[in-house]
Amino acid sequence: MSTFNLNGVTKKTDTDEDIDDIDFSKLLEKPRPLNIDRLLSLDERSLTELSTSPQLRNAENAPRLLHDCVASPSIGFNTPRSVHGFESHPMVGEAWDALRRSMVYFRGQPVGTIAAVDNSEEKLNYDQVFVRDFVPSALAFLMNGETEIVRNFLLKTLRLQSWEKKIDRFQLGEGVMPASFKVFHDPVRNHETLIADFGESAIGRVAPVDSGFWWIILLRAYTKSTGDSSLADMPDCQKGIRLILSLCLSEGFDTFPTLLCADGCCMIDRRMGVYGYPIEIQALFFMSLRCALLLLKPEGEGKEMVEQIVKRLHALSYHMRSYFWLDLKQLNDIYRYKTEEYSHTAVNKFNVIPDSLPEWVFDFMPPNGGFFIGNVSPARMDFRWFALGNCIAILSSLATPEQSTAIMDLIEARWEELVGEMPLKVCYPAIESHEWKIVTGCDPKNTRWSYHNGGSWPVLLWLLTAACIKTGRPQIARRAIEVAEARLHKDNWPEYYDGTVGRYVGKQARKCQTWSIAGYLVAKMMLEDPSHVGMVALEEDKQMKPVMRRSNSWTC
Repeated sequence: MSTFNLNGVTKKTDTDEDIDDIDFSKLLEKPRPLNIDRLLSLDERSLTELSTSPQLRNAENAPRLLHDCVASPSIGFNTPRSVHGFESHPMVGEAWDALRRSMVYFRGQPVGTIAAVDNSEEKLNYDQVFVRDFVPSALAFLMNGETEIVRNFLLKTLRLQSWEKKIDRFQLGEGVMPASFKVFHDPVRNHETLIADFGESAIGRVAPVDSGFWWIILLRAYTKSTGDSSLADMPDCQKGIRLILSLCLSEGFDTFPTLLCADGCCMIDRRMGVYGYPIEIQALFFMSLRCALLLLKPEGEGKEMVEQIVKRLHALSYHMRSYFWLDLKQLNDIYRYKTEEYSHTAVNKFNVIPDSLPEWVFDFMPPNGGFFIGNVSPARMDFRWFALGNCIAILSSLATPEQSTAIMDLIEARWEELVGEMPLKVCYPAIESHEWKIVTGCDPKNTRWSYHNGGSWPVLLWLLTAACIKTGRPQIARRAIEVAEARLHKDNWPEYYDGTVGRYVGKQARKCQTWSIAGYLVAKMMLEDPSHVGMVALEEDKQMKPVMRRSNSWTC
């Protein structure tokens, strides 16, 4: 083992290495069958039988789905055609070519995709493999039967987790996963090593909270897609899951089951006022807990972890469904709150001041819609709508079926604001003027309706599509994809778009952004074959307590 010392960080380097048209001869050989009894130990955990869903059976133009196959079908290793016999959009082939150009190799093996292949701009860290960025790429490869790159990525990032993570004189938790890594080639020794970033090189020097959650979610997607549980069953993978979740499940001073986080710890990786209990992290936390239940062996050290997970899931689902959910009734309840209430009989438990309600939210809320707001903490509710958190809430079944329907109703009712001319607003609305100065610290990249501050991100198309299919609303996804196809390839796959309706290519957006490409491919493949959604969607757990209306749940 050799060591590197970068930016005050001492680390070890890695020295180790329609369905009738499917050609089933191209299906990957499964190393060994899934342990179905363990993976489906809780009621209706995943979309194993998507075709049994009444919503999908009645979905407009929904293709016939697979019934007796746990793994999603592979369609070969070349640029895929439509498995249902429809003409594929010309963009699909171009997208696959671009995705393959982004592939990164380590000692001859594919291990990921770089963030962007844009030679017109300074690379910064866009030439690295990011954990969160690789997820849509991994899903695209899995849907196309190319599993090697995903397996290698999971194993390499697991190896990086074991590194000593010391920033200045402070050591990070053992379970922290890297934000990104890159391959370093030593021309003198003709030797390749991996160099990881755990936050010490990031803007703001914030460690990624979401990387570990995405890793668990991707491990479950790999297992679901391939029908091979041998990777997840490896002792190192079992330990990796436990280490990630032990960071979150430890007991402390917090009185909430949600995770307390700093700004910049997730996809919104700059100061944007999402500190506290951001919806994106809570939804990913919930989903990773549920995926871990499917992956962990319920014996030995895994048994205690499973017990902790079950207890936390019940508390987290109740808290999120009760206090983060906003619809017209809840909005009116908050509008009439009394303040300075004390004792367990308080209705306004977090002492939210009604005058803090922003004016825009009253017009934004449709009669039948609703969404999980951005943040809830003492005397503070961030009423902004965040796309990723709400889509993950649907896919993980953190949202009840009624709440999932309400989120879809909101998107349809506020199409111009949330989709506009390029799907999908990362958050709504933008913050501006004096508030922008205070919240972002005058961040020149997060000006109003740009980047994280109300910008439109094509990568979110795959999350929207998966949520639409799960809720039986594929026509919403189809409409959004058509909007994206009108411009996305012509604009050379930008990272994000600016403006109130996403009309302009982002002022600092990288071109040929890998997750914009992969997000489009995943959305297209899911829409053509909805059984793919089973990789990233979990059915409602009947053991979870039903949501209670706030008017009841906030009183004794």
